[in-house]
Amino acid sequence: MAMKASLQLRVGTQLTMTPQLRQAISLLQLPTLDLRQEIQQAVEANPLLEQEDEFEEQPVAERSDDALEDRWAEQIPGELTVDSDWSDTYQDTPRTIEGPDFERQAAGQTLQGHLLWQLALQDMKPDERLAGEALIDAVDANGYLTQPLQAIGEGLQGHQGRPISADCLERTLARLQQFDPTGVFARDLGECLTLQLDALPADTPLLMPARRLARQFLTALGQGDTRLLKRRLGLDDAELDEVIKRIKSLDPRPGSGFDSAGDGHVLPDLLARRGEDGWQLELNPDALPQLRIQPDYAALIRKADSSRDNCFLKDHLQQARWLIKSLDSRNATLLRVGREIMSRQLGFLEHGDAAMKPLVLTDIAEAIGMHESTVSRVTTQKYLHTPRGVFELKYFFSSQLAGDDESAHSSTAIRARIKQLVAQEPPAKPLSDTRLAARLDEAGVRVARRTVAKYREALGIPSASERRRRG
Repeated sequence: MAMKASLQLRVGTQLTMTPQLRQAISLLQLPTLDLRQEIQQAVEANPLLEQEDEFEEQPVAERSDDALEDRWAEQIPGELTVDSDWSDTYQDTPRTIEGPDFERQAAGQTLQGHLLWQLALQDMKPDERLAGEALIDAVDANGYLTQPLQAIGEGLQGHQGRPISADCLERTLARLQQFDPTGVFARDLGECLTLQLDALPADTPLLMPARRLARQFLTALGQGDTRLLKRRLGLDDAELDEVIKRIKSLDPRPGSGFDSAGDGHVLPDLLARRGEDGWQLELNPDALPQLRIQPDYAALIRKADSSRDNCFLKDHLQQARWLIKSLDSRNATLLRVGREIMSRQLGFLEHGDAAMKPLVLTDIAEAIGMHESTVSRVTTQKYLHTPRGVFELKYFFSSQLAGDDESAHSSTAIRARIKQLVAQEPPAKPLSDTRLAARLDEAGVRVARRTVAKYREALGIPSASERRRRG
């Protein structure tokens, strides 16, 4: 059959990613400690940048010199549009197996916590979300599913009281296998390596034989049977060496990099304070240094001079302006997102976890008119200091469970209620998971016994029998 060539007109809009805009978005996603290092490096490399001295009695004002308003300078917009979809920003960068660009692993974050955070970003049906939580519970420390799907699904009840089907579990597993770290939720080593290979660009050399080796011939690879591998995969010596090198570059334990240990050093980006007019949210003035243009060097710039030294100063002045503008844009976006979150979680500030409301990324994104991926970048590894402690912004996002009175309860609030019920129980007659579920049901919160058990374990609360023995 002959192929006919044709022309097609496609109409659409696309964000033009200039290097300066890429810089603004990159700064937006950096944690504060990393950003401080970036700023320090920029100050050391750019003579037109300087850090304001907080002990200076009268800071030197930036000169309103013609040099600072030169016509040669590239026009810097009044507001940087850092809101974009992932594909807008990194459309030329394929997904790799080295880890996420924006969803960085927080210090001390567990693998389950990292996966639950990604689950909260998904648009899923209630039964699929329950299945996803059960699958995450079943993942071991290396990121593998060591239990059969049938065993995981046993006793798992959907929102309508019906058992969750095997098809639902399979569909949900397929979605979760796309989560970071790449290769997680595999049921064996071959599947783990195949998932990582599937994440590589389609034009990766020798990708198909590498997939076949991962699926079918790992035993032969372990035994060093290169003759069998060359014959079955149709490769010569050089090609087989490349395929083996590719396989060895993959991570056989994708979940092993996560643990609960960390140095615990956190610098809050935002401060929540209660004043006479209510709760106020502001930037932490100690989080980032204040930058300004170095006025003495800027005054040396001459308009019509194209000498090497003058061009050097012009270029660095423009870079300094863009960096300062990018930092201003980052701070404005962080404040915008933080204030919207706090406006919805004032109950938490007043009463603690028990008053936490259900909240997902879509809620904030729609309220402030930004893309979900932007909200995700802003809330990852950005911290808020409150009278109740320091919390990562993503802590305030919580999945929703419906109550009998058509009200909604966040999973965080339910965990707080479980903790409260256990604290108030008679030591001689601790509440079982079934009785805890019944108590919650009496309060208008319908939660399955298995969900109660999961939340109890996440809180580090022993079972009723163990609490009785300890009592």
